[in-house]
Amino acid sequence: MKIILASGSPRRRELLDMAGFSFEVIPANVDETADPALSPDQLVTALSEKKAYHIQESLKEDAIIIGADTIVAIDGLILGKPDNKDDAFDMLMRLQGRPHTVFTGVTVLCLNNQKLKQKTFVESTKVFMRSLSQEEINDYIATGEPFDKAGAYGIQEKGALLIERVEGDYFTVVGLPLCRLGMVLKSMMSGR
Repeated sequence: MKIILASGSPRRRELLDMAGFSFEVIPANVDETADPALSPDQLVTALSEKKAYHIQESLKEDAIIIGADTIVAIDGLILGKPDNKDDAFDMLMRLQGRPHTVFTGVTVLCLNNQKLKQKTFVESTKVFMRSLSQEEINDYIATGEPFDKAGAYGIQEKGALLIERVEGDYFTVVGLPLCRLGMVLKSMMSGR
């Protein structure tokens, strides 16, 4: 069955490719404005569902659709993608020298013979960023890397130099918890 990734994220694309899945990319261009009443796990759940259903509504054929969303949370504050350099600087100043949690929500929809099945899950991983000077933060922002990433850093790129350790699934931080997703896809494809 055809698999569709409802995301324009190059990182999610690379992860699915690395895991050996054959898939097509159809980015779900939806409003990702955060509802302040939602907890981090509720927010990534809602956004992953919104993305998956946005693509499903326009499909005329059977397919499996994967929607995902990733956020960073610290001290009860949700950090999405920074709007500008100042925003990125503020996020990195807040994260440096302290642990924070990365949440990735995934919704998998399986449309098969007019029947729709859904499986949604959330994974969280604790990340420890080392202490950074203002100069180090500005140098990292100058790379341009922070601007399309939740929490203003990419653990799989230059941002790896900022991270001391990770407790949990590394791929959750990158944007797609592969082990859990693989199990869900296997069960969907086998009809369970």
